[in-house]
Amino acid sequence: MEVTERKENPLLDRVEIHFVWNHANSPTPSRTDIRAAAARAEPGAKEELVFVKDVNTRFGMAQTTGMALVYGSAESAELEPEYVKTRHSSESDSTPPTSESEPAEEEAAEETPEEEESEGGDE
Repeated sequence: MEVTERKENPLLDRVEIHFVWNHANSPTPSRTDIRAAAARAEPGAKEELVFVKDVNTRFGMAQTTGMALVYGSAESAELEPEYVKTRHSSESDSTPPTSESEPAEEEAAEETPEEEESEGGDE
């Protein structure tokens, strides 16, 4: 990972890092990999206070560009929208999320044959 631009933003207590990652002969790096590399690129940064945004890999090229926001404290990281925090926290969890929609799908599947029987009786 190569840092192309580093901008300190003292008002928001964060550092904005723009990067280019050449990944020839390897897959596109995951958000977790990018987050860890950005934390290593900024001295004293904690990985849980790093948020990756604007990641772009062009089709046919082994090059990924993007921006990482490295916050100085948990209080300043509260500025990030909730969906971004959820996205980053779900990647750090090692257990897969459980789906509560499965029982609803089973109920819908059970209702379908009954509806078909009522349609067939009209003929």
